Amino acid sequence: MNKTTVYRLGQIDQELIYKFIDAALAEDVGDGDHTTLSTIPEDAPDAAHLLVKENGVIAGVELATMIFNRVDPQLKVNVEIQDGTFVQRGDIVLRVHGKARSITIAERLVLNCMQRMSGIATHTQELVALLQGLNTKVIDTRKTTPLFRYFEKWAVRIGGGANHRFGLYDMILIKDNHVDYAGGIKNAIDRAHDYLVKENKNLKIEVEVRNLDELEQALNTGKIHRIMLDNFSPALLHQAIRRINKQYETEASGGITAETIRAYAETGVDFISVGALTHHVNSLDLSLKATRA
Repeated sequence: MNKTTVYRLGQIDQELIYKFIDAALAEDVGDGDHTTLSTIPEDAPDAAHLLVKENGVIAGVELATMIFNRVDPQLKVNVEIQDGTFVQRGDIVLRVHGKARSITIAERLVLNCMQRMSGIATHTQELVALLQGLNTKVIDTRKTTPLFRYFEKWAVRIGGGANHRFGLYDMILIKDNHVDYAGGIKNAIDRAHDYLVKENKNLKIEVEVRNLDELEQALNTGKIHRIMLDNFSPALLHQAIRRINKQYETEASGGITAETIRAYAETGVDFISVGALTHHVNSLDLSLKATRA
């Protein structure tokens, strides 16, 4: 992977973002927005505001500003509500002024990105709120939209969650298939450790266990940083957390919902990973409305 496209937690990768914007605009505009070109005078000044039509957490405001400026550097964006703010129906998030053609071309890309990011941020904040008073962190997974992962994980952070690994390159996560193909947990961990030494790579190793027997194998093998306890009940997870006894970071995963997440967190597990944050979420209803400049 080209180093310029590698995700860096907590930073905004402008080069990656602009590459995405350019590709998305090329997909949408093609050889021209012929509806806009045929109906709106070239130099017609105009304005628009981004209207909230559904309560939730707004996300993607910073990205929207970058999209407008990429379409037309002369567009002026005035942000009234920042990323991470709870918004209500009728709120105006931002106003944009400039050429009407430019605003219209940017409209759909801005809305598509912000609606999905806001839906993710909203659901993330709902789950985070359910864990108030506990130390467990809600994290995402790689169950994301291809080529939109950067922005979906950005939205998780805006919603108060944290990010798991970004891709296959920044952490070793030994899951069930790896274990089965390797011939067992010990073989998988030993090979992963030897590989890192051989390749001179400094990556954390996490191993998934499916039951208490596999947990014992992982503990006996060692050389890991985190244990993922997959599809454990809260009672069994509590037993496993006590057995691990803070030797390693712990993560619970597998079908955890808003109804069950606090029971899992009360076991003392460090992280709860929720694939539904990004793969099963409703977009927040937003609209860009034209106003006379």
